[in-house]
Amino acid sequence: MSAPAKILVVRNDRLGDFMLAYPTLLLLKQALPTTAIHALVPAYTREMALCCTGIDAVELDPGPAARAAEQFALLRRLRQTRYDAVLTLFSTTRIGWLTVAARIPYRLAPATKLAQLFYNRRLTQRRSQSAKPEFIYNLDLGMKLLADHGIADAAAPQPPYLRFADTEIARLRTEFCRARNIATTDRLIFIHPGSGGSANNLSVEQYALLANHLRAPHPFTLVITAGPGEEANAARLEALTDGLPRTVYYSRDGLRPFAEHIQFADLFLSGSTGPLHIAGALDRPTAAFYTRRRSATSLRWQTLNSPDRRLAFAPPESAAAEDMSKIDVAAAAVAINQQFLQSPP
Repeated sequence: MSAPAKILVVRNDRLGDFMLAYPTLLLLKQALPTTAIHALVPAYTREMALCCTGIDAVELDPGPAARAAEQFALLRRLRQTRYDAVLTLFSTTRIGWLTVAARIPYRLAPATKLAQLFYNRRLTQRRSQSAKPEFIYNLDLGMKLLADHGIADAAAPQPPYLRFADTEIARLRTEFCRARNIATTDRLIFIHPGSGGSANNLSVEQYALLANHLRAPHPFTLVITAGPGEEANAARLEALTDGLPRTVYYSRDGLRPFAEHIQFADLFLSGSTGPLHIAGALDRPTAAFYTRRRSATSLRWQTLNSPDRRLAFAPPESAAAEDMSKIDVAAAAVAINQQFLQSPP
């Protein structure tokens, strides 16, 4: 089978899921440099799709709730582009039907649920077992596509998977510190408490306790981050960390500026969120908090950074799988201090 001229890669759900598709997108572009790689994503992750060097063009998915007219408009665009192959990393019946109706000859997806019936190439993965990281499941699909097209020796890319120009990030960091009266020599520890609406996160009080147990021989400043809808928890965490050097960064200008700020983080602390996976793609040091629920473990949603740049914590075996209150954040802080905060910034 000859190399496809155009491939559509579908990952049209949440931010973290899309970030974990970065290695696969880069794998395809690395192995097929003359092939046009397009990504079908929702509007929310479009900015991060545009940042990926493995993507040549972005196609917007209006989503399952969109009107029929919008669904058929997407179908027309897919037909007009004349894709040779589609790789659907997470499929639904709607997307499966669209790939068939768009007359894409090679259609690959995981062999799961009814949606698999729309694909003429499938890979059995049993993702529900969560036996490996999500990004490895994605890479396995990318490797199958390449093998089906005669490329059997492709090397998986290595971190960082996302990188902005170092000179621009250095300038941005300097401006950030000066605007907030932070010494530019300080280590910047980002804490992203999120909205608190998900069961798989620490409480704001736990994040405050964690922050108060951080120790380093060199000065550091906490950078409490918040996206739209997360401002209240950021303000609460700021109040609960009174006495610590801290500032709040409200991400109101979109995902790319947020990602650019994350690149100059010396450490990123959060639950299993989209921003955590941006930090991982940037190969920043991370410490993350997960449940033990099989579909949401630290293994399944492992970050993309190098092994020595990540720590993960979960409730003990003696606690309920999703009881985040049972995580010993003081003990977690000791591990974080030892792993990330003892050497000079």
